Amino acid sequence: MKLLQLLSRVAAGAALLIGLAVQAKPLVYCSDASPEGFDPGLWDSASTNTVTHQIFQGLVAFKRGGTGLEPSLATRWEIAPDARSITFELRRGVRFQTTAFFKPSREFNADDVLFTFGRFIDAQHEFNKAFPANFIYPSNLGLARLIAGIDKLDEHHVRFRLHQPNVTLLANFAMAWASIHSAEYGALLLREGRARQINNQPVGTGPFRFRSYAKDDVIRLEANPDYWGTPQRTEKLIFAISREPNVRVQKLLAGECHVAAALRDVDLAVLDKRADVIRVAKAPALNISYLSFNLRKPPTDKRLVREALDIAIDRDSIFKALFPRGDALQAVSAFPPSIPGYNQALRNEYNPARARELLAQAGFARGLDIELWALPVTRPTNPNGQLMAQLIQQDWARIGVRASIKTYEWGEYLKRANNGEHSVYMSGWAGETGDADEFLTPNLSCAANTSGVKFCNREFEALIDAARGSPDEARRRQLYEQAQLIFKRERPWITMAHSTVYIPMRRDVQGFVMSPNGSVDFENVYRE
Repeated sequence: MKLLQLLSRVAAGAALLIGLAVQAKPLVYCSDASPEGFDPGLWDSASTNTVTHQIFQGLVAFKRGGTGLEPSLATRWEIAPDARSITFELRRGVRFQTTAFFKPSREFNADDVLFTFGRFIDAQHEFNKAFPANFIYPSNLGLARLIAGIDKLDEHHVRFRLHQPNVTLLANFAMAWASIHSAEYGALLLREGRARQINNQPVGTGPFRFRSYAKDDVIRLEANPDYWGTPQRTEKLIFAISREPNVRVQKLLAGECHVAAALRDVDLAVLDKRADVIRVAKAPALNISYLSFNLRKPPTDKRLVREALDIAIDRDSIFKALFPRGDALQAVSAFPPSIPGYNQALRNEYNPARARELLAQAGFARGLDIELWALPVTRPTNPNGQLMAQLIQQDWARIGVRASIKTYEWGEYLKRANNGEHSVYMSGWAGETGDADEFLTPNLSCAANTSGVKFCNREFEALIDAARGSPDEARRRQLYEQAQLIFKRERPWITMAHSTVYIPMRRDVQGFVMSPNGSVDFENVYRE
């Protein structure tokens, strides 16, 4: 009798799997930009993170639709009372993906954690010698100076020791940059002299594995059959790279893609008329757009010039043109007002007359010439970089500033900006943790200013360092409020917008959940 019941269950399970395979439909995502690469530690752009997030996983993860943390490759963790160490217990039974270029011989263990983070904190790491790389986010966090050591306690326990207390680090382990690589795969690449391929042929533990990439055209992923989590009902996940928002809209309406990257306000009117086939997920996001000054290059190395350029901008007019639905919020500080520690006393100013006086005080009574770099991709916080640049150009002309607008292809734009070739360039940031430190340390700390191009202020640095190490939430909020006063005084950025994010999709898409930063997660997402 028991044998018959067992056979019946096996048959039922096989029938279910066959049924899912027959029903599985490909899911096509219209992406807004090409990935810079596939090693999540190397890049911090939203477009790249969206791809790698499907392939890789970290020790912890953000709960779907929120900023809370939940177990991922670590099943539990313990933070020392003095916030100077974190110990992780690793998940058993996890296998790295089998691909055309790698077949794992063992399960995930502590060696993989040491390999991943060793690359971030040790410039003399064997893999870094073979493939020298700039790990943008870990570098901006000052990770090498923060981590005193990583101990392998046994195969399934690791401990991170810190030089100073840090109450914000745990949430960082859920971010894309902290995704875990296979040490075994890394060793294979080293033996074969192909270390650079870690950025082109990714291997992770996530629900989807890499299959192929046609540059600037299409990325093909497929369900990972060895995934430790729930088997995916989407067998084929395709990223169709479509830079123009109106093209993404047309492809969505035609059924050529089923989910699209975040759209502009102006594109939604078309989709509103097709509510029979399209629905739009909407959420106010933890994000910001801003214009970043080069603090090493004249004339933007002068604080008075930066302040003049800021207060000469008519944000009200710009918002009417760029955000006609009225869902965006003018940015005043370096992070959104929903985040604890926001300084409610800060205000933006629009005062062209005073802007001219400030320029005169700075030695530019006859005005000045400057380059303004326009964002070459659309973002919820900056839906039209060229239009924003043109409107700012007109505002600056009224105070005698002659701005020439330039732009580049996205990858080139980022590279040149990081090299400090700009005077003013458009940028942005999206947070995941709901903590002020996530906006301040990666962007405005001295660790993020290795070239001298970005902001580095010792008074500001002392405040955010103290906040990062304090377990007292009230004290942390006070410190962040003080830090924002310095930010507003020094004006390393012209703050522009916090936006609502709109993700459109076909009505047959099931299981999609919006994230607070507008990122896209396709685990357990499928088409009916």
